[in-house]
Amino acid sequence: MVKVECIIRPNRVSAVKDALSDFGVHGMTVTEVIGCGLQKGHAEELGWNTELNINLLPKTKVETVVPEEKVREIVAAIIGAAKTGEIGDGKIFVSPVTEAIRIRTGETGNAAI
Repeated sequence: MVKVECIIRPNRVSAVKDALSDFGVHGMTVTEVIGCGLQKGHAEELGWNTELNINLLPKTKVETVVPEEKVREIVAAIIGAAKTGEIGDGKIFVSPVTEAIRIRTGETGNAAI
């Protein structure tokens, strides 16, 4: 099992959710976050000769755990759904998961995800 975690633009969440659903991924956690990367924020004009630098931008984190054999396809689907070609499209992190347990039934491994 593998955890796929992506930090994406908030307006791309629906497209990513649909792309994951096409691969049978229905369990995910979606969190509103703020952060910075290459985009480095932006400046906002507050009024007459006043500017505010915003370093942390709103992003959305989508996390899911999937079977290892589906990772490449799922990552490609996320990229296809989240990519705009502009700085700030986000990042995807893939990490191993040693165990998953469904609390209600006690199922483990792939059956639990």
